[in-house]
Amino acid sequence: MRASVAVVHSVVAGLEAGDELEGEHRRLVLDWLSGTDDVFRRVKPATPDRHLVSYVVPVDPHDGAILLVDHVNAGLWLPPGGHVEPDEDPWLTAGREVGEELGLDGAAVSKEPVFLTVTGTVGIDSGHTDVSLWYVLPCERSRALVVDEGEFHGVRWWSRDELAAADPARFDPHFTRFLKKISGRRDTGEMSDSGV
Repeated sequence: MRASVAVVHSVVAGLEAGDELEGEHRRLVLDWLSGTDDVFRRVKPATPDRHLVSYVVPVDPHDGAILLVDHVNAGLWLPPGGHVEPDEDPWLTAGREVGEELGLDGAAVSKEPVFLTVTGTVGIDSGHTDVSLWYVLPCERSRALVVDEGEFHGVRWWSRDELAAADPARFDPHFTRFLKKISGRRDTGEMSDSGV
């Protein structure tokens, strides 16, 4: 197994599934990583047709509000993030992407992902599968942002009540499950190291 793929395999193997679907995604991803080294996007938008993505979810540690971006290509409110470059550690991708897209320092991104999804893409670049590692970034709402206006129609902080009242079809299809997982961990204090 290629060294960079082995790193990802180890990260995914260490991720605790929050529900049955995440457990199934974890099994699928571990099998995929064991069967190929071609896991990094080489050619935009979709070669290979399944590749790694790092999401970064900025969360205000004071009230749990979440920063999402209105993504031009997907037509959805998503966490910032992007494709893992060949042989790049997904954690480094997370830090790089939040810097490029929002002007935030990625050094505080959680060291390990808190969620894993396998999702067929929608929108302009549809037709491929993103294997996404979701990281958390403690970030106060007052932080100044430098937004990549070419990627997003807008950027918005959402309260937990606003997210609960919103149409789930406007978000990543796994976003509600992500919220449930981090809320449960926050309640038990398991995420104190990431500030959530």
